[in-house]
Amino acid sequence: MIDIDVARRLQHAGLPWFPAEGDLFAIDTEQLRDEAFMLSSMVIESAEGRSGQKIFRFNGTTEWALDSVEQHEALWIPREEQLRDALGTDFVSLRREQDGVFVVSAVLDPRGEVHEVRAPHAEDAYAGALLMRLTADGPQSAEPSPTSGDQ
Repeated sequence: MIDIDVARRLQHAGLPWFPAEGDLFAIDTEQLRDEAFMLSSMVIESAEGRSGQKIFRFNGTTEWALDSVEQHEALWIPREEQLRDALGTDFVSLRREQDGVFVVSAVLDPRGEVHEVRAPHAEDAYAGALLMRLTADGPQSAEPSPTSGDQ
């Protein structure tokens, strides 16, 4: 799982989220930012709120004092395959180096050049490549923020 800070950077860079069952998200407050929630019709379902905004309704979660949160209060934590899908046809390849580092090759700039992004986990390499493409900052910003350990 990517770090919540990387997820926040992806959100701020404009990665769209269309909530679907199985999606992971966090509530980005000091008390809850380390908790990952999963959309599931059995526990946390996506619904439309009174204002027309998407809400996430917590069903039968007596241990949490939450009934629901609006989508804008939730921070999507995309999974590896979702990050790869978001790269779309710009994705070229993923490989693992002998030292265990993952390398994503992708077209990340308007010139059509292929760049490589290296990270300790595949999902971090995908996230770094996606951040580069979304922000168009170029290869200098390829490294995502380090994760806080295996999650």
